[in-house]
Amino acid sequence: MIMFRSSYMIIGFAVLLSACRSNDKIKGTGTNSVSSLLDNRYSQILEYPIDSMAFPRSISIKTGIIKNEPSKDWTSGFFPGNLWLLYKLTGDETYKVKAEGWTAFSEKEKLNGGSHDVGFKVNCSVGYAYEITDNPHYKDVIIEAAKTLIGRYNPIVGAIKSWDFNGEEWQYPVIIDNMMNLELLFGATKLSQDSTYYNIAVQHANTTLKNHFRKDNSTYHVVVYDTISGKPYGKVTHQGYSDESSWARGQSWAVYGFTMAYRYTKDTVYLHQAEATASFFINNKNLPEDGIPYWDFNDPSIPKAPRDVSAATIMASALIELYSYTNKDQFLNYSNKVLINLKSTEYILPDNVKAPFIFMHSTGNLPADSEIDVSIVYADYYYLEAVLRKKQQ
Repeated sequence: MIMFRSSYMIIGFAVLLSACRSNDKIKGTGTNSVSSLLDNRYSQILEYPIDSMAFPRSISIKTGIIKNEPSKDWTSGFFPGNLWLLYKLTGDETYKVKAEGWTAFSEKEKLNGGSHDVGFKVNCSVGYAYEITDNPHYKDVIIEAAKTLIGRYNPIVGAIKSWDFNGEEWQYPVIIDNMMNLELLFGATKLSQDSTYYNIAVQHANTTLKNHFRKDNSTYHVVVYDTISGKPYGKVTHQGYSDESSWARGQSWAVYGFTMAYRYTKDTVYLHQAEATASFFINNKNLPEDGIPYWDFNDPSIPKAPRDVSAATIMASALIELYSYTNKDQFLNYSNKVLINLKSTEYILPDNVKAPFIFMHSTGNLPADSEIDVSIVYADYYYLEAVLRKKQQ
C-alpha cells in the first residue's frame, strides 16, 4: 500500500494553470470529449492511493493543493462513498475493492461522538458497503454508529446537538445539515428492530420543522436552543452571508433531509416542507439559468459571487427522489438540467489535473475564507448518487 502522510498534496501550479488553459481549448468539441473527461475523472478517483490519514476533501485550482483529512473530518465518508457509487454505476470490481479498503479506515468513526457528523461519515461509506455486500460486520458498524449519534440527543430540546464549539454563545446549536444524519438512525431501526433510533429521528425532524423555516420556506442555518426551557433563543448563520440570508447548500440539505424523512415515515408534513423549500430554491430569482446556484441567494455581489456545485448536486439528487413521490415535473426538470449542464468543460475538472475529484466551482465556507471555488468531494458524491437514482428510475 502506498501511503502519503501529509495532510496536503501539492500539484504544480503551472500544471493547473495549463489545465485551465487547455480547458478553454476543449470547449465545443462534442459529447465524446466530455465523456472522455468524465472517464478520466472516475479513473483518478480509483487510482488515488489509500491512506488512512488522508481522505481527499478538496482541491484549489488557484493554489494546486489537495486538502486531505483524517477520518474524523465530517467529509471522510464521501470518498469511499464515491467508490461504492462508481461500482454500482459501472459494475467494475476494481471500484469495489478500493472502496472496501477506504471504508475500513472510516469504520472507527462509529465511536466518535464529537459531533453529529457520525451519520455523514458512516452512512455514506459503511451504509453503501452493507447495501452492496450484505456483510453483517457492516451492519454492526451502522448500529454502533447510531448508538453514538443518539448520545447527542437532548429530550428537552427534542433534537440532536450539532456542534460543541462556540459554547459561550451557542448553548445548544442545531444546524439544518443535521437532518442528513437522521438516515443513519432510520436505517439502524430497520436493521436492529429497535425503535429508539427511529423515534429520536422523528423528534429531531419535528423540532427542525417547527423552528428552522421562514415564512418563505427558506431555512435558517443554525438554531440555538436553551437546554432548560428547550426553546430556541437564536437563529443565525455560520456559513451563509448573513443570519437572514438563504445559504444555498443549507436549502439543499433541508430538501434532501425532509424528503428522506418522508421515505421512512410517510409523514406528509415532511413531504410538503420538502416541496415548499424546493420550490423556493428552483424558482428563486437569483438562481442562474443553468441551475448551479450562487453560494448564497442573498449575496449582494451576485452575479459575481462564487457558485456552489455541491448545492446543485445535493438538490438534484433530492429532487429525483422527491419527484418519485409527487410526480411534479418541475422537480425532475431541475435535476435533469443540472446533470446535463454539469457534463461540460465549464464544470468538469480538466483532464490533466491529477486529483481524485470530478467537478469545479463548489464553495465550502466563504465567511471563513475556506474552500472557495474549489473541487469538493461531496459535490461529486451527490452527483454520482443523482446519476444512480436516474438510472434506477
